[in-house]
Amino acid sequence: MLVCQVAVSCCSQEQVARGAAGALTSSFSPPNSALSFLPQRCYEHKQYRNGLKFCKQILGNPKFAEHGETLAMKGLTLNCLGKKEEAYDLVRRGLRNDLRSHVCWHVYGLLQRSDKKYDEAIKCYRNALKWDKDNLQILRDLSLLQIQMRDLEGYRETRYQLLQLRPAQRASWIGYAVAYHLLEDFEMAAKIVEEFRKTQQTSLDKVDYEYSELLLYQNQVLREAGLYKEALDHLNNYEKQICDKLAVEETRGELLLKLERPEEACEVYRKLQERNPENWAYYQGLEKALKPGGVEERQKIYEDSWVKFPKGLVPRRLPLNFLTGEKFRECLDSYLRINLSKGCPPVFTTLKSLYTDKEKVTIIEELVVGYESSLKSCRMFTENDDGKEEPPTTLLWVQYFLAQHFDFIDQPSVALEYINAAIDSTPTLIELFLIKAKIYKHAGNIKEAARWMDEAQALDTADRFINSKCAKYMLKAGLVKEAEEMCSKFTREGTSAVENLNEMQCMWFQTECALAYKAMNKYGEALKKCHEIERHFVEITDDQFDFHTYCMRKMTLRSYVDLLKLEDVLRQHPFYYKAARTAIQMYLALHDKPLTDDSKESQANTENLTDKELKKLRNKQRRAQKKAQLEEEKKNAEKEKQLKNQKKKKEDDDEEIGGPKEELIPDKLAKVENPLEEAVKFLIPLKNLVRNKIETHLLAFEIYFRKEKYLLMLQSIKRAVAIEPSNPWLHQCLVRFFKGVSESVDLAEAVRTVLKQEISRLFGESNPQNLCKKMNVIVSLLVSPVFLAAKMMVYLEPSSDNMACEIAMALDESLTGRDKLCVFVLQICDEVLEALRDGQLGEGQQKAAEAYRAACHKIYPYSLSFMPPGYHDNNTTISANGDLSAGEHDDMANEM
Repeated sequence: MLVCQVAVSCCSQEQVARGAAGALTSSFSPPNSALSFLPQRCYEHKQYRNGLKFCKQILGNPKFAEHGETLAMKGLTLNCLGKKEEAYDLVRRGLRNDLRSHVCWHVYGLLQRSDKKYDEAIKCYRNALKWDKDNLQILRDLSLLQIQMRDLEGYRETRYQLLQLRPAQRASWIGYAVAYHLLEDFEMAAKIVEEFRKTQQTSLDKVDYEYSELLLYQNQVLREAGLYKEALDHLNNYEKQICDKLAVEETRGELLLKLERPEEACEVYRKLQERNPENWAYYQGLEKALKPGGVEERQKIYEDSWVKFPKGLVPRRLPLNFLTGEKFRECLDSYLRINLSKGCPPVFTTLKSLYTDKEKVTIIEELVVGYESSLKSCRMFTENDDGKEEPPTTLLWVQYFLAQHFDFIDQPSVALEYINAAIDSTPTLIELFLIKAKIYKHAGNIKEAARWMDEAQALDTADRFINSKCAKYMLKAGLVKEAEEMCSKFTREGTSAVENLNEMQCMWFQTECALAYKAMNKYGEALKKCHEIERHFVEITDDQFDFHTYCMRKMTLRSYVDLLKLEDVLRQHPFYYKAARTAIQMYLALHDKPLTDDSKESQANTENLTDKELKKLRNKQRRAQKKAQLEEEKKNAEKEKQLKNQKKKKEDDDEEIGGPKEELIPDKLAKVENPLEEAVKFLIPLKNLVRNKIETHLLAFEIYFRKEKYLLMLQSIKRAVAIEPSNPWLHQCLVRFFKGVSESVDLAEAVRTVLKQEISRLFGESNPQNLCKKMNVIVSLLVSPVFLAAKMMVYLEPSSDNMACEIAMALDESLTGRDKLCVFVLQICDEVLEALRDGQLGEGQQKAAEAYRAACHKIYPYSLSFMPPGYHDNNTTISANGDLSAGEHDDMANEM
């Protein structure tokens, strides 16, 4: 009786949307007709407990205890409840009992798909189609996996089968067209879309967004096919039925330029300018249409726009890219006056691209310094101005600009003078404190930078941007806990800030955390952050699965194709590149110097201590242990609270779907058995997608050098040489590679012959010493190569350490190029000092290291790396509650 009631209840429900795992619409046929559809229906409705009950009733009959399809359905249901191993056992058992059942193969494919084993799932679906070749649901599921895995040929074939089976369905036509589009057979894709469009009955008066998107997609396919005339005719014919009027005009302008019809294109871009006079692309399009013969004609285009749009900033900014001399000065003067009078903070950012031209930098500095002097004396931009006086805020923004200017050209002392003057006049403006923090960061004093950023955040605690900036600076300063507490002001209550930021895929925070932990030699914690970022990219890749059917249904085809193209190059993103590079560097360090057992190390360190020192150390360790215990108890309490919330949330849902992810344990990550294999996992996406960066190939060399894979080393070097042959790091790799080849005795004769031929062809040298001298001449005008060349001298001839030290410690202006490469040179000088202290340039270089530190301190007086000994002991610290304790750090900063 109960079974009948449930059956009637299920039958009375309307059809529901299929689950993310895909519904089984294929004919499930258990032997008991009264229960024939119930396990499947319960699965589709996510009523997994009920589904298990019905499976139990069917399998409880001795005649059907090994019924294959029922066993498969039971396994699929258990998989949704997180019981993966039991699910696999049942599905495989069911498959063995009925190898000719398309249901069993389909279910096995769904199981594989839930574990992201897409290749195996595709094989299962193909086996299912052998026994039911026209099953629509299996074909749909197969097509989803094929597009997910970019099996475009197979996707086209599957979509063709679906089109034959369901020619009246819109998705059949669209999917088939998209398949040809992705295979770059644009003409065929355009024909299919046109045939489908003819079947659509629409009224000219009706607003139909889906039909509009179809027309725009069809036009995009025509443009990509190179059929520009046909695309323009198509646009003109169906313009009234396209809802996105801006896209129509922008596309028309592009097509007219392609068809070399400049007069019509000019008219289109002038209309677009009237719509949005601040869009750079419209002015560039107008330039291409008018084809100015020289600088004067080109400037005339923008002068006309000044008259037409007197408040427009873009037509005044763009001429600065090509004007020079007095014309540049006049145009810049007008642009700066408008922005500084209005109080426009981003004005320096808009001009930053001009700083590659020294002449323009000089003119900028002369103009703005002149403004500052004149505004102080007569409150006008120049003493000869006949206009009205400027408000006091104009001087403030001029000083704000000058602070950024002098910071950018590596004059931190002058920049601080201007920003301090601005702060004295207006101590409540947050932007001033942001710039002061940035100046200290560029000068190498990240602690002071974090302090001033915290001051800025205190002025507006409700501003999430300032909050995030402050957290980022704290992480750069190594204040991880303080940064977490800063972020907790805007994260969800009831959970830790770190976990919430991980859920929100806040990758800038995790990247900075990884770098901070790496600087503190906490490789386990740093690797955890890198792996979390890698998981985010896996999730983003998996998330596209939901859009394969959604975009077909909603007809957002242009966005869908753009999404697929983005996913193909997703790991080009800077977030992934930074995380991968950091992880590879740490795995290389762990391979070179694996982590030792802390207990053995501490025991060895305590053997040489006196009883008094040992007692003091034990007390210190007990206090630290007690503090750690309290923190651990606090964390455990928070975790218990979170687990209760999660449990309650799961109980509120009908059923739990999927199993938990593997936990990332820092100690386990830091003590991995084969660090190089883990590094290769991060390297492969970079080699495939970031080939244009030399650092990718040099990181590959470092891995293969340690694995002694000489042919792969050669491959990496050849690719790096093709990108930047004078790169200093490449010079270091070449010498090591050359020496490794010449000294290796285990190489096969064929491999040795290939290596010698390639070395001779590329470099024409017979030994690493000659190559090192040759490379030293090539790269002798840069700072970084000088340091690396010195390291290679010691690497090849340890007895040459004194000469190497002299070369590495050279600090004359012709080498540093400090006017352009402040941060870069500062970093290299820091590396030289560390190399001297660590003995990388020879033993017993402590006196040389101190002399080098003093010399660098004169050049970079704000950098913490070159401060006198004992300075760090009195450094400013930020307490847990965010308060600042100032001391000798402030006094020294004021003196500087």
